[in-house]
Amino acid sequence: MLRLMLAVMLLLMPFGLSSCDKAYMATMEKMGYAKRDILSNRVKSARDAQEDAKKEIQSTLEQFGQVVSYEGGDLEATYKKLSGELQTSEDSAKSVRKRIADVESVADALFSEWEEELGHYSSADLRRKSQAKLTQTKGRYREMLAAMKRAEQRIEPVLKPLRDQVLYLKHNLNARALAAIKGELVKVDAQVDQLVKDMNRSIAEADKFIQSMEKESD
Repeated sequence: MLRLMLAVMLLLMPFGLSSCDKAYMATMEKMGYAKRDILSNRVKSARDAQEDAKKEIQSTLEQFGQVVSYEGGDLEATYKKLSGELQTSEDSAKSVRKRIADVESVADALFSEWEEELGHYSSADLRRKSQAKLTQTKGRYREMLAAMKRAEQRIEPVLKPLRDQVLYLKHNLNARALAAIKGELVKVDAQVDQLVKDMNRSIAEADKFIQSMEKESD
């Protein structure tokens, strides 16, 4: 039960606070969770945040299309609905960025510690084996992180035109403004398709990394 509670803490405690991260990791290590455990959990959180963001952005685009295609109704209510949809996607994007930063924070600490501890070996053979595993783990991590960042960088180009259109609609509550949004959605749709592809690749890389970390812990 205690280990289950600690596992939940790994996922729910606020990450990304650089002034607290070192103390947090030290506390978790005293409870039996090494930095590699924290890294694995943070990669899972980042993966899940990307999955959520992908779905939220797809849903937002779909809702935009439905709302602007609707003829008649309260334009003020239309604006509020689109603004709310956009805000949900904005929040998802922030979560993705934060979770990636959380991953980088603990990975940097793990690899720095690992590098330092290589000098503590008296056995040259064990040192070489540990160095080889470190190099391998770093390589997998860099591939995963690069995929995550590529996907994250696709989000802003999608949100930017939607943000502009909602702002324009705020001060132009008329059918012409809705028509302008509808035309913009055609361009955004192609960007969302590419975002989804990159998100799926990133999620797959995260799964591979998590599996490799768990396999090494068995």
